[in-house]
Amino acid sequence: MYKKAVELLEADIADELVALDPNAGECFGFNNVATTVWRHLEEPKSLEQLRDALLDEYEVDSEQCTRELQELLDDLSAKGLVTTAS
Repeated sequence: MYKKAVELLEADIADELVALDPNAGECFGFNNVATTVWRHLEEPKSLEQLRDALLDEYEVDSEQCTRELQELLDDLSAKGLVTTAS
């Protein structure tokens, strides 16, 4: 299960989300897909739940979606924005 590791100050700008971590003083830009994933992480979700939500919203094949979603989650985890929970 994946969940948000931090609470960010968020602002929607055009079709992207700009987020600030006030504790770390870091700013992040989320594209459409990353914004969708971030919004779905209001509650902890599994990779499969997140993938299924993306497949419902975007035209992409399941294999590509799974691969790119894992890369995104790994990147968000490396930045300290997302953590895994059992």
